[in-house]
Amino acid sequence: MGQSDQIASVDGEIGPAGEATLALPDDGLFRGDGVFEVLRVYAGRPFALADHLRRLEESGAKIDLEIDRGRIEAEVAVVLERVDDDRLVRIVSTRAGRRLIFTEPMPRHPETIALEPVTYSPTVILDGVKSISYAANMHATRIAKRSGASDALLVTPDGTVLESPTSSVFWVAGGEIRTPSLDLPILDSITRRRLLGWIEASEGTWKLDELLAADEVFIASTTREVHAVERVGETTFGAPGPLTTRAANAFAAGRAAELGVD
Repeated sequence: MGQSDQIASVDGEIGPAGEATLALPDDGLFRGDGVFEVLRVYAGRPFALADHLRRLEESGAKIDLEIDRGRIEAEVAVVLERVDDDRLVRIVSTRAGRRLIFTEPMPRHPETIALEPVTYSPTVILDGVKSISYAANMHATRIAKRSGASDALLVTPDGTVLESPTSSVFWVAGGEIRTPSLDLPILDSITRRRLLGWIEASEGTWKLDELLAADEVFIASTTREVHAVERVGETTFGAPGPLTTRAANAFAAGRAAELGVD
């Protein structure tokens, strides 16, 4: 499945993604002022669609951006009628009122991933907002790649572990799965929330040194589901470890049950 097969809906006008156009001016493009969601479609079945639409509304409310959920939901349904395979669906709402819904091919990930710690100070005013102002996250990934890693592990200046730029982070210490608490400035990830309903894990505040002493590390996101981490900085881990595998199996089983498939 290539880019030429992708579909786009712009304010309800549907067509090939490569031919979609956006009316200007739009502060979504000019200033990164808007919100977005990315959901995963399995064999034509969207996973956690209602949760993604809810979070889109919540993100919009936090930055005084009105979200026309009913219209977006109807336009997503039209796009999904044309999808019968595995894809991503991205939903964007911009300050100019544009509604963008388009499909993307599933990215391919290696079996394990390496992370590089990157110091990061979140913008408090955007806490919990899935904003299209994503330049800092993407630059953190570029910084990590310069060190030979695949992605970043965001850490505050005082050493508190947060998340990866597009994923939640988990690790295993003393047989216990741990993950940063939502009291910290991290995204309320839908994959993270689902996973915490299907496995036992502790939420809290931990420093990077504590993560580096872990037995296993993994990240979780819409596109990755549960993805084993083989290295953080110079510290290596057995990957995938037994509890990482258990978490991956739990997520796969829960997702299949929710979608009503075997």
